[in-house]
Amino acid sequence: METRNLRKERTGVVTSNKMEKSIVVAEVKRVKHPMYGKFVLNTKKYVAHDEKNDCNIGDTVKIMETRPLSKSKCWRMVEIIERAK
Repeated sequence: METRNLRKERTGVVTSNKMEKSIVVAEVKRVKHPMYGKFVLNTKKYVAHDEKNDCNIGDTVKIMETRPLSKSKCWRMVEIIERAK
């Protein structure tokens, strides 16, 4: 039996849910600037598959890497960590 490789996981905040069964998740990282030492915010956006369409803007979610589902979608939503207030 073949073993499956580990899949990448990210946590982020939902910034858009206007698409059918898709969400846009923004992951914010604090990275130290190599020369000046100041911490800079880096934002990376992912388009993720949301099968049940139950995410709303502002929710904190966990997404997992998957096979390509469309041109821009290769992540899927695993769980909602925290609902928006």
